[in-house]
Amino acid sequence: MICDNCSHWDYDDECDEYYCTADLDEDEICRFYECGATQCPYYDPYDEYGIVRKQN
Repeated sequence: MICDNCSHWDYDDECDEYYCTADLDEDEICRFYECGATQCPYYDPYDEYGIVRKQN
């Protein structure tokens, strides 16, 4: 999975680690992390310049 550039991938200062903010239930978490799923249905590519393109 490519979580590093997903908009749901956030950093927690207190824990000093990254985590997924997508609303996943227990079965989905198992499928992604333990069962070897390759694609996340919640994947949303983070594009920091997307808003600027819409304004122009």
